[in-house]
Amino acid sequence: QRPVRRGFALPAGPDLRHFLRAAAVGQPGPLPELPSEPGSPPGAPKVYLETYGCQMNVSDTEIAWAILQKNGYARTKELAEADVVLLVTCSVREKAEQAIWNRLQHLKALKARRPRARAALRVGILGCMAERLKEEILHREKLVDVVAGPDAYRDLPRLLAVAESGQQAANVLLSLDETYADILPVQTSAGGTTAFVSIMRGCDNMCSYCIVPFTRGRERSRPIASILQEVRMLSDQGVKEVTLLGQNVNSFRDLSEVQFQAVAAPGLSRGFSTVYKAKQGGLRFSHLLDQVSRIDPEMRIRFTSPHPKDFPDEVLQLIQERHNICKQLHLPAQSGSTRVLEAMRRGYTREAYLELVHHVRDSIPGVLSLSSDFITGFCGETEEDHLQTVSLLQEVRYNIGFLFAYSMRQKTRAHHRLQDDVPTAVKKRRLEQLVATFREEAARANTALVGQTQLVLVEGPSKRSASELCGRNDGNIKVIFPDTELQDAAQCGAPGRAQPGDYVMVKVTSASSQTLRGVPLCRTTLSRAAASH
Repeated sequence: QRPVRRGFALPAGPDLRHFLRAAAVGQPGPLPELPSEPGSPPGAPKVYLETYGCQMNVSDTEIAWAILQKNGYARTKELAEADVVLLVTCSVREKAEQAIWNRLQHLKALKARRPRARAALRVGILGCMAERLKEEILHREKLVDVVAGPDAYRDLPRLLAVAESGQQAANVLLSLDETYADILPVQTSAGGTTAFVSIMRGCDNMCSYCIVPFTRGRERSRPIASILQEVRMLSDQGVKEVTLLGQNVNSFRDLSEVQFQAVAAPGLSRGFSTVYKAKQGGLRFSHLLDQVSRIDPEMRIRFTSPHPKDFPDEVLQLIQERHNICKQLHLPAQSGSTRVLEAMRRGYTREAYLELVHHVRDSIPGVLSLSSDFITGFCGETEEDHLQTVSLLQEVRYNIGFLFAYSMRQKTRAHHRLQDDVPTAVKKRRLEQLVATFREEAARANTALVGQTQLVLVEGPSKRSASELCGRNDGNIKVIFPDTELQDAAQCGAPGRAQPGDYVMVKVTSASSQTLRGVPLCRTTLSRAAASH
């Protein structure tokens, strides 16, 4: 299983939009930098953080900043003010790494222009690229001072102190138990409407194309108690949507409580298998989802990224029953060809995947949207294999899709045993066809919502018009509507304009492959909207 990826459609959470949109058109870039932290000690060294890639990296940025803040650092949004620049990196594709090398060239020039009266600028590479390319990063032009892998963020203050003395410093040791459970991240969601909560790290699936087990290590889960504490804190802060994060989020297994260590493993989805033996013991994802959803009836709960093998009926039943668990599922297919799926070591056939899709739609009649990941041009993929993926897109009709051309990664099983034999031009053509097919089917799926009323969580003004607001429905689809005076559904109080974090009922009037447009009807609450349906 791979990390949550940037792609050709809608991600979860507003802070990712800038980078994801750039990635969709082949222009990787960092997430927007945030304002300086108030209350920083005078004279504190200033750190500038840039986040590249997946939602897990957003969470890692929050963890790294929480550690640095406790150790006397201040945060700045101005690159020119920084004493330390840290890039939280992605290694899932070659293009993601190239974006970092390009950024380092810019920072090299910044270092050269720095006045001698100021302390030398320290540059650090954090995350997956640090884990994968430590030696090359340290030795290439001697630009980088600090290298820290995903399990080494606690060591950042020491590494930066070493770098301050003029030496390079690195820690890329992977851990079997590090989950940062005791560190409450400093949330970075704009407006405080949404937040990501990391519940587990690493992956054991060993899909043949995937670098994640080698950059983020083996699966380990946070204790449920620490997760619930973080979600309660976010609820107290007014956050209205939490996304539970993990590379393989629904294989969550909390082993921290002795009395649950002998619990039998839940069954896999029908027709699915793993490369490892069933893991006994621990509190599972269904228990966590149940507990998290009970904390705040006005807080939406999402989770990503799951593996389709881990969808027991208990999880589907919870999603169907709880009004605040979003009726939107991510079911990463990767390919529509059974032959390619076998080469990828995904553990299922096309037929088993489609059976799961039908089971999901039968179990959750109100399921609003499905999303998926696809890789085109994998080793040995034929034109017939490609057309089977096209037909899967047509048959399932996803609302949201993340689609990529295959990029071989060193250390993976594919790198050792398979040939990257699909020409670049063919990958490009096939990707274009997949994207066109996805958009056509997504437009049809979204058009079916025209005339319906959708509950929208307001995120803020539309980027294209100050007179419009933007939010997302339960299915995580962007909804645009006019910013007008609205009555409260309970008919109490004077009319007012919707604010970020408000729920608004919107009647959909038009749709495209990525966006719904509509007319706002009233402000309401999540509970009231659920009770009225």
